[in-house]
Amino acid sequence: MIHRISYRIAVAALAACLVCPLAQARQKANTLTPRQEQEGWKLLFSGKTFDGWHSYGEHGIGKDWSIHNGAIQLKKPPLAKPADCADLVTDAEYTNFDLKVDWKARPCIDSGIMFDVHESPEYGQTYETGPEMQIADLACTVPDSRTLFERAGDLFGLISAPYEWVRPAGQWNHYEIIVEDGHVQFFMEGHKVVDTHLWTPEWKQLVSHSKFAHWPGFAAFHSGHISLQGTENKGKSQVKLWFRNVMIRKL
Repeated sequence: MIHRISYRIAVAALAACLVCPLAQARQKANTLTPRQEQEGWKLLFSGKTFDGWHSYGEHGIGKDWSIHNGAIQLKKPPLAKPADCADLVTDAEYTNFDLKVDWKARPCIDSGIMFDVHESPEYGQTYETGPEMQIADLACTVPDSRTLFERAGDLFGLISAPYEWVRPAGQWNHYEIIVEDGHVQFFMEGHKVVDTHLWTPEWKQLVSHSKFAHWPGFAAFHSGHISLQGTENKGKSQVKLWFRNVMIRKL
């Protein structure tokens, strides 16, 4: 009897996994279903404008960012000026939230999604304060895609995902970041890849053995901006990176 029940549960779980992606595929990009609206989800990107966003430390949007086919696009030449490709950050700040983002990229991408980012002249880059869910493809992002703690889905520099669920370059990937009272969870393609708690003795010990040990502002803020990183160019051609279906709900 136990084996039969286990089998039924497994079949039900598999069916759910197959149905969910199909339902997501049918939903128009950058829109919310009535159920999502009821659950409190809000779009952070409409697919048409950069309303609600600006480049870190700037008043507007760097010229290497654009909107193409309903997605935020970064087209960055190898010698791009820092201000032209500066990381995007939300105008608003968030404390406890559930964030979902789709991304895709050409090979050799090195990017990420950060949270609790503090915007101040004291910090020149978003990653000086914001923990990051890493974006890296498997083709030629060297050394990141071949280094623990720097692969797709990792909490960059600190916690490595047990498995990489990243899709081949050119295909859309789905990330989810949940932050509630310091409890941080990362999901990639629906799979939990990171589960940790900020600001605990264990967290402080972890940071003390990383490159962030001498960064006083790193993960020091209990609220902040969401950021889409402008990437480092690890390839020879122009970087291209896209984001869509960026949505959030406060917890």
